[in-house]
Amino acid sequence: QVQLVESGGGLVQPGGSLRLSCAASGSIDSIIPMGWYRQAPGKQRELVASITNSGRTSYYSVKGRFTISTDYAKNTVYLQMNSLKPEDTAVYYCNTVPAVESQSWGQGTQVTVSS
Repeated sequence: QVQLVESGGGLVQPGGSLRLSCAASGSIDSIIPMGWYRQAPGKQRELVASITNSGRTSYYSVKGRFTISTDYAKNTVYLQMNSLKPEDTAVYYCNTVPAVESQSWGQGTQVTVSS
């Protein structure tokens, strides 16, 4: 499996922006399609964006605010988040899409949007 390390989260005000990074220990081709998931307190984990090896992207209720991208040379997946809302507050994770038992989750990165 590939080790995944998320970073870039933090505390922002509503309307602010963050760019999350997901660094993989190996080629992301081995686990692509990849996506960003999030889990808010007391809620189930949900998929928010995904990207295929051909660069096709999909978004789930965040289209127009979030953008997922990849850098194959750096084995990294990014999530650019704009116009953040309090309901975006969650721990954000990257992983293969769909998630599988053979690929472990990272620790995630906390995003807090507070007015």
